[in-house]
Amino acid sequence: MTYDFNASLRQDLSVAARWAGYPTYNFVGGHNDAANIPAQQLAEAAARSLARDGHILATYNMGHGPQGYLPLRRVIATMLHKSAGMVCDASEIVVTSGSLQAIDLINAVMIQPGDTVIVEAATYAGALSRLRLHGADWVGVDIDEDGMRADQLKQVLATMKSRNVRPKYIYTIPTVQNPTGTVMSVARRHEILDLATKYDVPIFEDDCYADLMWGERRPPAIGALDTERRVIYCGSFSKSLAPALRLGYLIADWSLLNRVLPAKKDGGTGAIDQIAVAEYAAEYFASHVAGLRQTLKAKCEAMVEALEVHFGVAAEFEVPRGGIFLWVRLPDAVDTTKLAETALAEGVAVNPGADWSADPETGRHSIRLCFGNPSTETIKKGVARLAEICRRETGIPERSANLQQG
Repeated sequence: MTYDFNASLRQDLSVAARWAGYPTYNFVGGHNDAANIPAQQLAEAAARSLARDGHILATYNMGHGPQGYLPLRRVIATMLHKSAGMVCDASEIVVTSGSLQAIDLINAVMIQPGDTVIVEAATYAGALSRLRLHGADWVGVDIDEDGMRADQLKQVLATMKSRNVRPKYIYTIPTVQNPTGTVMSVARRHEILDLATKYDVPIFEDDCYADLMWGERRPPAIGALDTERRVIYCGSFSKSLAPALRLGYLIADWSLLNRVLPAKKDGGTGAIDQIAVAEYAAEYFASHVAGLRQTLKAKCEAMVEALEVHFGVAAEFEVPRGGIFLWVRLPDAVDTTKLAETALAEGVAVNPGADWSADPETGRHSIRLCFGNPSTETIKKGVARLAEICRRETGIPERSANLQQG
């Protein structure tokens, strides 16, 4: 007889299903291109590092303190100075187990039930779920082709001030915004920062996809424009090197980091990951992401073509300037939460827009499609299958492969 734990468990917890593997057509999450994982070079970098410094594994945090492996923090500071205009020191960086841990740590020290955060109207589902866990409220600000709308943000901040509500922070993904793929203009970055200064609110800048812009130099980070240290910045190697590495970083003023570090109770982010990436990235990161960008651009083009062929005008979207996903709006007759559930049962996984929207109702007809991991052939077949399921369930799209159905 098996012991029944149910009586001992909290009753407000979610229940997991047994892992059954990924579906045939997997368009969810932040998975990346398998052929571009620099496995051999990472293995060689790890071997060199372990041969030279393996003795440091004998202590928690490798003797470099809770902020993480010092050589890696120095590499991060150098990379961000070159690519994003950031001027920071290794002492201002905390290495985290992915950017999601960075979000968790900031929320742990800043958010209490009933607090309010300003977010983009369409935003990272993981950030929303974390705010929900802390009992926080949020207000969404619309996005246009230049990013978070400054005029609307100004209105939101003024309204909140009139009600004596001070938002804990403004959360933005300015470069290759998740899920819309937009890139905030430099002028808009200045406007957002000026408003944050005027209303004395911190900015939480999530820059996880910034390395994946195609064919153009990424704009300076908002943190690079900040002269008052009000920007909290997080980035990640998980999207640019390998999602399974779970390696991110948080950059902020010491007055915040000295509260964050006691909240990081994991005994240290993975040591092998840190030393391998520090060794590898110093020499090879720039050339690696250059190749990855070209692969992802080709996959995006394959998905755009497949959507145009199989959904036609029923699928509305802006082609992103980088990243691994498309944000697609379907007609009002399509409830994408229901579509996602039905499609998953038939081997096609998509992210329903409601989960990625500050107001779930506004995202009810949108889907987020990640093209990073599937091959171009799988992308084409998967989008065709999704169109078949959508047509059967909703009558949309009316055309199949650009041929009118009889």
